[in-house]
Amino acid sequence: MTVDWKELVADKRRRQQETIPKDWLIGCPPDTVLDVTAIPEQCGLLSERELQITNTVDVAVLLQKLHSAEWSAVEVTTAFYKRAIIAHQLVNCLTEIFVGRALARAAELDEHLKTTGKVVGPLHGLPISLKDQICLKGLETTMGYASWIGKYADKDAALVEVLYECGAVPFVRTNVPQTLMWAETYNVVFGRTSNPANRNLTCGGSSGGEGALIHLKGSLLGVGSDIGGSIRIPALFNGLYALRPSYGRVPYQGAVNSMYGQDSIPSVLGPLSNSLSGIQIFMQAVIGQKPWLKDPLAVRKKWDTEEYALAEHGGGQQLCFAIMWNDGIVVPHPPIIRALETTREALLRAGHKVIDWQPLKHLELGDAIAAIWKAGASEDFKATTALTGEPVIMSMSPVDGAGPGDPSVRPDAVGMTAYQLWQIQKARADLRKEYLDHWQKTVDTTGTGRPVDAIISPGAPFAAPPHGKNFYSNYTKVFNALDYSACIFPVTRVDVTKDVKKPAHTFLSNLDETNYNLYDPVVFQNAPVGLQLVGRTLEEEAVIAMTEIVDTALKAGSAA
Repeated sequence: MTVDWKELVADKRRRQQETIPKDWLIGCPPDTVLDVTAIPEQCGLLSERELQITNTVDVAVLLQKLHSAEWSAVEVTTAFYKRAIIAHQLVNCLTEIFVGRALARAAELDEHLKTTGKVVGPLHGLPISLKDQICLKGLETTMGYASWIGKYADKDAALVEVLYECGAVPFVRTNVPQTLMWAETYNVVFGRTSNPANRNLTCGGSSGGEGALIHLKGSLLGVGSDIGGSIRIPALFNGLYALRPSYGRVPYQGAVNSMYGQDSIPSVLGPLSNSLSGIQIFMQAVIGQKPWLKDPLAVRKKWDTEEYALAEHGGGQQLCFAIMWNDGIVVPHPPIIRALETTREALLRAGHKVIDWQPLKHLELGDAIAAIWKAGASEDFKATTALTGEPVIMSMSPVDGAGPGDPSVRPDAVGMTAYQLWQIQKARADLRKEYLDHWQKTVDTTGTGRPVDAIISPGAPFAAPPHGKNFYSNYTKVFNALDYSACIFPVTRVDVTKDVKKPAHTFLSNLDETNYNLYDPVVFQNAPVGLQLVGRTLEEEAVIAMTEIVDTALKAGSAA
């Protein structure tokens, strides 16, 4: 029997609204107010103590205060919950809200610390937000599908079990696009999430709710997923730090997903945070719980302190970074180029070497990952929506059909035979070997006796674009195809004075021309601008450490 999806959506939205404490509602500014980042501090809902707590963006500092009992888990969870609800009213970033449950967990942690004098684990008392695909027992996980309304999880995902063991407080879940296979965030159940810096712009996707929430400091640390850029793009567009780990480094078991069973390009879970310490602390804590004992696909690799100390990278004393100015397909907009130039100058001042990176077959890598997705995507999406007859979303544009959409993730893709898929998977494996050799050959040009230590690359050819205009994700998804670990770091914001439009260059492709025509500094004004640091497969510890070095160099440069 087919259920009316509109009735399901109306009921779900009503139930969501009822979970918001009435005294946490604020007077929201009109849609004409684009930058809402100051509203949480101006609206009057948060006390001075709560503002102090939520403005403590360094996860290491917050944990120290929690572990010393200077701040209780209950008051920290309450403060972030209130700020998360403010964020939700401004940019529509939440899905599941469970205040009582989270506060009960926090109270248990406070009691444990009081009676034993010991913390439960390394994340004791830390509120953590979760993308709406990471199952929590007893809660719905719709993943943007009306068809999944009413499906309650009978157990926690493996990562949630790990977070509980670490002492964390899961406290909200965040919005996603239907299917997850979009670099923007919109679905028929919860609607659209916007960018807090400019609500005319996208927050990215598919972990867009996470990006927008953390941008507004409604969470200090959250978990997203990434199959083609879905952690990194929201982090870029919201001025955050984030990590795309290699396949299996963070346990995925028990999370729902699109295209389950497609394991050539697995999705990965990873952290987003306002601080780089949050990325390091999350990874070390999760890996320290031996997640391979909960997830058979999790990699059996302990946290490597020697790798974090950059033992294979000269101890971090003089690194050689390679900057990829463009991918040979689409030239980035002026703010992205400025961010690359700023980073290059900061690293040179800090005594590191910087060379240019020559991209190798990025078009072929992008085509391979897109073809693997397309093999069964359409069938998967149609099977999921068949129960209710809800529409499969074909565009992220507010005006139907007006946005180009990323052709690699459109849900109307035509499938292929198993044999054809095997040929694509073989071609992709060959490309991975070519890229490895390409990287290794840089030993001849670095001057350090080592190949390039890391690549610094755009994560997108633009800052956060208008809704429906995020048409190109190859800057991130090639590294999913290669399974390279990559960390996002913020650099600057779009400045209408510094980032004027340049005269047209000789276009590398039709996509390049589309991207050039998209740019107007006034449209993109105030949008955060970040970059990604890319290392090798399963090199998360070194990637985080090298990003710390880059971040320190950038901050020293801005302070000079």
